[in-house]
Amino acid sequence: MSKLVALVTGANKGIGKDIVRKLAKAGYTVLLGARDVGRGETAAAELEGEGDIRPIAVDVTSEASITAAAARIRKELGRLDVLVNNAGISRSPTQPKAPTVTPASLVSLEEIREIFETNVFGVIAVTQAMLPLLREAPAGRIVNVSSGLGSLAGVADKTNPYRSVGGASYAPSKSALNAITLAFANELEHTNIKVNSACPGYTATDLNDHKGTRTTEEGAREPFRLATLGADGPTGTFSNEAGPIAW
Repeated sequence: MSKLVALVTGANKGIGKDIVRKLAKAGYTVLLGARDVGRGETAAAELEGEGDIRPIAVDVTSEASITAAAARIRKELGRLDVLVNNAGISRSPTQPKAPTVTPASLVSLEEIREIFETNVFGVIAVTQAMLPLLREAPAGRIVNVSSGLGSLAGVADKTNPYRSVGGASYAPSKSALNAITLAFANELEHTNIKVNSACPGYTATDLNDHKGTRTTEEGAREPFRLATLGADGPTGTFSNEAGPIAW
């Protein structure tokens, strides 16, 4: 396989879809990961003409789905150069009419578990499954799509007007995701694999009922930059388009 290969999870819409578009335009063979096969195929069809884009079923909360995706990538492409862990939720899928973020004093443990299942455990599971393929690439890149709400420094800053927005569910899940980023970055620092967290900014997506002020194209810029880092690029960082973000 001469072309670089990338997998983007949660990519049938929103920021993930635009990350796929950018990588495809940059010449990558891009696997558009979606939990629902039909939605993935529809999204890939909508991106026809943008490059080599192939839908693939990946439910980050299903071990069987993740294992099957890794096996397919190995069989069809032989390696993976880029993994973008983009799939994420901001509220429990079993409570779609609930507020975007439930206050810490009211949020149920069930909701917290559901959010962590996708935003944290799902990332660990996918990364572990794809690491053997990434190790076979000349220079692997792992990008975890995080959020500025996961910055503990930001949450502790009393001048930050958004410090309470993430509550005890979504924001802590992104803090945990950042810790996972560092754990993998530290383990892999003597390899050719770089691991970083990207904040897309307040982007209009389903996660915030499209109230965000940035477009998905803008939100995809930092994940794309980190996915395409050169050999001299950093590892173990947390950043947005403006630069580093305090952990």
